Amino acid sequence: MQEFDLIVIGTGSGLEVSADAAARGKSVAIVENGPFGGTCLNRGCIPSKMLIHSADVMETIKTAHLFGIDAHVESIDWDMIMRRASEEVDHDAHEIEQGNRSIDNIEVFKSDGRFVDTKVLEIDGTQITADIIVIAAGTRPYVPESLGLSGVPFITSDEALRLPKQPARLAVIGAGYISAELAHFYGSLGTDITIICRGDVLLRAEDEDISRRFTEVYSRRFNVMLRSVIRSARMDGEEIVLEVEADGSPQEVRSDAVLVATGRVPNTDTLNVEGTGVEVDERGYIKTDATLETSTPGIWALGDIVGRFLLKHSANLEASYVTYNIAHPDHRAEVDYHAMPHAIFAGPQVGGVGATERELKESGTHYVSATYNYYDTAYGSSIEDKDGFVKVMADPESGEILGCHIIGTDAATLIQEVANPMRTRATADAVTQAIYVHPALPEVVQRAFGELGV
Repeated sequence: MQEFDLIVIGTGSGLEVSADAAARGKSVAIVENGPFGGTCLNRGCIPSKMLIHSADVMETIKTAHLFGIDAHVESIDWDMIMRRASEEVDHDAHEIEQGNRSIDNIEVFKSDGRFVDTKVLEIDGTQITADIIVIAAGTRPYVPESLGLSGVPFITSDEALRLPKQPARLAVIGAGYISAELAHFYGSLGTDITIICRGDVLLRAEDEDISRRFTEVYSRRFNVMLRSVIRSARMDGEEIVLEVEADGSPQEVRSDAVLVATGRVPNTDTLNVEGTGVEVDERGYIKTDATLETSTPGIWALGDIVGRFLLKHSANLEASYVTYNIAHPDHRAEVDYHAMPHAIFAGPQVGGVGATERELKESGTHYVSATYNYYDTAYGSSIEDKDGFVKVMADPESGEILGCHIIGTDAATLIQEVANPMRTRATADAVTQAIYVHPALPEVVQRAFGELGV
């Protein structure tokens, strides 16, 4: 059995921990069964945003007539669009792996690992152990058996980011951010999109006003089937046929490809984390204390496999805390998740930070809220954004910012206008009393706060 000072499982944000330990002269084992860089680099935020930018360019061309410009697209080079993303991602993953392999006190195990005893991991017949282990092995796409797709081909987000041929018709099952972003990418480039959603709205985890507006916009762009359940699936020649019960009525959806975007599940089962005494919750995510140590002393967890936020910037935050807490066992720090922002790079974009109005009502929190439309600002009207708005909520007495939710142009950027003062516990005055460039788009955020009256 090989012994190390530290074992890190997963090469996303977990590499921050291994790099620090190696720099302090510790012997480190890195276990990874795929390309280095984790989900974000290889199967998530980086390749998806590179692809989505092509969709955004296409949408700009499609709306050029609103600004007196007659433009049209002669052709789409699908191979180039896919190659642009995959080649850069693969290059970066290779460089990260080679960089780790070049460090003398780091040993890379490029295969699946599975716990066989307390702090003992087996990889291709080799057993390794360490007093300190960090589990940062992420999640994978979830495909419910209840969908009944066993008899037809389907793809998940993993394959959708590297699909060699653009489908003419794509059925998207799911109503979350993955569904929204990939529908935007494929639909903007000409694929006929049908979104099949069990609930009443898309993006139901967002603030209700945002969810409703987003659903309205997507219902104009695509065939959105709400309150719909797949009853069966079959092949008809090369076509995939889904029998769907939509609002109680049977409908048939024919497509060339089916994308399952119904969420993700943690990789705790494949690792057999319970074999090393690590407790998981009812969904399979690893339980940790406030410092990110698990139920087994010396074993830590971070990132998606913890399940608090499935966000790269959250994983990076957690990695910094784990790094510190391992190096300072007598002065551990509890993770401060306050003001964790998120964004959805769809069309329109969505950004959010803090509580939704629904959450404030359920918790009995006293609050005031206000909204401001993009189109009611100089820049918003100049870009013809008639769907976008900013919604803010604050404590009426203290002025504490409780939440902000944005839909519209550059929402992913604008949300940072609120996340920063929230993070420092500043009040609404930090926004209302600031001097904003006129007539830039961020004015819409300040206008929304000005409507609060706090």
